Amino acid sequence: MRLEYFDLIDRILEIDIENRKICAEGIVPTESPVFGGHFPGFPLMPGVMLLETMAQAAGWLVIGITEFTRMPFLAAVKEAKLRSFVTPGTTLNVEAVIVHEGSGFAVTTARVRIESKLVCNCEITFRLVPFPNPQLRAAMLQRAVAIAFPMETVADV
Repeated sequence: MRLEYFDLIDRILEIDIENRKICAEGIVPTESPVFGGHFPGFPLMPGVMLLETMAQAAGWLVIGITEFTRMPFLAAVKEAKLRSFVTPGTTLNVEAVIVHEGSGFAVTTARVRIESKLVCNCEITFRLVPFPNPQLRAAMLQRAVAIAFPMETVADV
């Protein structure tokens, strides 16, 4: 098994803490080892990576709302719909909204569009826990800067 780094969000375009919404962008690379097996001669972004893209955008929203005090871990994906193929070089526009938060969980809805065309959508549930160690929190803060997370929206970071 070969696993790549799952850095699927390239840039946070907007985060609205009050309305619990995020807009992000990811550009599918033109070349990746993933495409060698998915599929030879017809490269497509795997559906599970589209789901992960939505989960990462929604996760950044949760991190912002909890002001980097909680780490969202994927707990469930419901009603996932993969509506179209995604090819290398495509810009993905990702939106997510929190529909419920409490009791250590957050439920979000997310969708990916290419321009105005809906590509996929789902409901994602996260388990929220304090960061398990300072190194993970520091790594997430560093990644936040790299993807233009608006740190001014977070009070104590």
